[in-house]
Amino acid sequence: MVEQEDMTATDPAGPVDGDAPRDDRGAILPAFVERVAGAIESHQPDLLRDLVADLHEADVGDLIEALDPDLRSRLIEMLGADFDFSALTEVDDTIREEILDELEPKTVAEGVRDLDSDDAVYILEDLPQDERQEILEQLPPLERVALAQALDYPENSAGRRMQTDFVAVPPNWNVGQTIDYLRETSELPERFYDLYVVDPGQKLRGVVALDQLLRSKRPIPIGELVNEDLRRIHATDDQEEVARMFERYNLSSSPVLDDQDRLVGVITFDDVVDIIEDEADEDLKALGGVRGSEEISDTVRYTVGSRFPWLFVNLLTALISAWVISLFESSIEKMVALAVLMPIVASMGGNAGTQTMTVAVRALATRDLSRANAGRIVRREMMVGFLNGLALAAIIGTIAAFWFQAAELGFVIALALVIVLTAAGLGGILIPLALTRLGVDPAVSSGPFVTTITDVIGFLSFLGIATLWFGLK
Repeated sequence: MVEQEDMTATDPAGPVDGDAPRDDRGAILPAFVERVAGAIESHQPDLLRDLVADLHEADVGDLIEALDPDLRSRLIEMLGADFDFSALTEVDDTIREEILDELEPKTVAEGVRDLDSDDAVYILEDLPQDERQEILEQLPPLERVALAQALDYPENSAGRRMQTDFVAVPPNWNVGQTIDYLRETSELPERFYDLYVVDPGQKLRGVVALDQLLRSKRPIPIGELVNEDLRRIHATDDQEEVARMFERYNLSSSPVLDDQDRLVGVITFDDVVDIIEDEADEDLKALGGVRGSEEISDTVRYTVGSRFPWLFVNLLTALISAWVISLFESSIEKMVALAVLMPIVASMGGNAGTQTMTVAVRALATRDLSRANAGRIVRREMMVGFLNGLALAAIIGTIAAFWFQAAELGFVIALALVIVLTAAGLGGILIPLALTRLGVDPAVSSGPFVTTITDVIGFLSFLGIATLWFGLK
């Protein structure tokens, strides 16, 4: 074993026998992928099971993404009952949909039966309605109804993320009865941390922590242990609000209620980790003008369609900047140095605006920026832009003066830089705030507006001051 680890650390191709799935940096080894692909192509199911069956679902997910597309569904079919369908929650949406399209509905139904309900919903929710229904019809009635109800909740809601498997007991049981129930009942969640106490109408009375139950004597009624002061989630609540609640109150799990306040599911911290990752991924892509659903496995056609609209908007805003420059065409012709220095002003303003915008959008998403502190934060960002402008103005003004042997030109670009960086600080925060007030997602829409404002103000200030100062008109 020691020899194998040494070889992995020194040889980027990985160990000779290819049994280890990852290198020391956590990446799937090409040698391992090749062995798995060879086992599939030569139809050696026993070898494939030896290689894959005992891997963690995350490792299997990365392996599936690394395989050629025509081998992915064949891997699942060859493994049969040994394939853990939870691995499909670890792959890109596009790859998962392609795999599900190639598998028989009966195969998919058998695979999702053994999953937690939230994982099963995650796998099925992006399928077309007719395909989803065909798979659901292959399931036993109780499981079919539970999944269908979860899929009926809005996308990105708590109802889509919750687990419908939980432990609920009546308030008239005692500790001994409850412990015996937990020991003797096989149909319980694989892991749980709390017991939920419900009345005959499935209305939630409260929660009993597992550690509290085990520390209590058997004759004590469960009703005496109930904690009624707990955070409740409704199935229609947005998943981002759920994640924020978990973060704010340090929750490990929370009950999910329907419109009649009946207990219908549970959300746990591992579900929230997935929510946070999804929301951060979506916000990051939105800032870059990319659809939240875009994956690296998407086709060229889909990716072009995803990115073109945003690039077109940026083209229109760039034309506005070009029009502003055209107003000073004669000034630029008389003093070529202006054309040389213009990109500096635009670039510094754009970068400063992007810095402020990124911080503002993130603060709005986390509710750290609100009406209560907006005025103070706006003043802070304006002052930050002004002070950065002064410092950078001194630097670029000196450089420009020596470069073109013109102290006055250095003063002009220095003054313009102070103006544009101050404006960038204001625009970078005021635009996201205004868009939020209008009900528009600032992560999606702020970029072009901030860029346009900083470019226009930068060019107007620099070229306008230069024209007045040197009398170029």
